[in-house]
Amino acid sequence: KVALVTGAGNGIGAATAKALAKKGAHVVMVDKNTPAMEEVDDDIQEMGANATLIPLDLSDLKAVDTLGPNVYDRFGHLDIFIGNAAILGPVTPLPHLNAGDWDSVIQINLTANFRLIRTLHPLLKQAQAGRVVFVTSGVTMLENPAYWGPYMVSKAGLEALTRVYAGECANTPIRVNSFIPGIVNTNMSAQAFPGRDSEDMATPEDVACKILDLCSPEYQNNGHLIAA
Repeated sequence: KVALVTGAGNGIGAATAKALAKKGAHVVMVDKNTPAMEEVDDDIQEMGANATLIPLDLSDLKAVDTLGPNVYDRFGHLDIFIGNAAILGPVTPLPHLNAGDWDSVIQINLTANFRLIRTLHPLLKQAQAGRVVFVTSGVTMLENPAYWGPYMVSKAGLEALTRVYAGECANTPIRVNSFIPGIVNTNMSAQAFPGRDSEDMATPEDVACKILDLCSPEYQNNGHLIAA
């Protein structure tokens, strides 16, 4: 199987890439941090598996649009797509928020995933059981998400995008779902919750195992929001 993971250089993305490789998938890693991806690739090679590294900044939407054709030229299909990459942006009151920061978070967390759907869908159609998982956040469940501004809006939009795409794939072999990992010991969590004890958090490896379950051909739920 061929699996594509965005944000594969660290955290949940890196752990998921390694878990997929361990299961025998050829992983296409997408991240703007090439040295970080190379470290993940070293771990994958130690397993006796192989990966393809694609340095790509998701804010470059024209480059995102070329991803599907490039993957098609090499593999001809895509079995698994994990939309994991995201940025936190400022956690601050909306009136204090810089418009450029708003645009950046919405573009990377939401708009880029629409563009990824558009460029990767033809490849997923070629798979016997295409599986798509978008990593969202429990922030969207908060009754009073003060200060979470662009991050919360982008993730709520991503969940809506997931449901739309899932509905469009309902009569196909493709299954599309959102996944809330909870608070995980990652760089983003350290930024969002400074000073919080990492022992209270899940590990990226724990989360990756749960994401793998959603990638199985036997997993038939579609358009669901699954919490870890």
